Amino acid sequence: MLYYPEAISNLVDGFNRLPGIGPKTAQRLAFHVLSMKEDDVMELAKALVNAKRHLHHCSVCCNITDVDPCRLCNDQSRRRDVICVVQEAKDVVAMEKTREFNGLYHVLQGAISPIEGIGPDQIRIAELLRRLQDPEIEVNEIIMATNPNIEGEATAMYLSRLLKPVGIKVTRIAAGLPVGGDLEYADEVTLSKALEGRREL
Repeated sequence: MLYYPEAISNLVDGFNRLPGIGPKTAQRLAFHVLSMKEDDVMELAKALVNAKRHLHHCSVCCNITDVDPCRLCNDQSRRRDVICVVQEAKDVVAMEKTREFNGLYHVLQGAISPIEGIGPDQIRIAELLRRLQDPEIEVNEIIMATNPNIEGEATAMYLSRLLKPVGIKVTRIAAGLPVGGDLEYADEVTLSKALEGRREL
């Protein structure tokens, strides 16, 4: 077993705790940090600490923000009658890059996953329901933009059953073949979703 000074071991362990970072990548990152100039390392450390200290969740949509309510919720040019429900803050960024959606968002901060012990109470569903009871806003449509996997589908179905009796239209983003993809490489689930989401040309 390789021996590292404690400072390097701690650095490797720190990187290894990040999602998607295995032991080898953690080791590579740790040695890369050691090769950096001290000023650059200090800037990186400062950026990490500042992000942790100054960012919090929007009291309205639960997105990550440095002001409350967040800039999207405060933007009066956005439609107030449509809310797009996503799992994570990074999904808001992905949706905004399309420049197709001009409504509001709600970030669940997770998805229902009985296997991992995550139920409806562990994600931001209660906050969404509170928003819908606000007499000042009239929401006509909720777009479910959760991930097209088991957890995302379960969350979308749960919310759909919860919201339909309220009389709000609940829609689901289409899932299927990626643009530029080949049919022969698509799995059965992707193809069946693509068929379900077909539309008239």
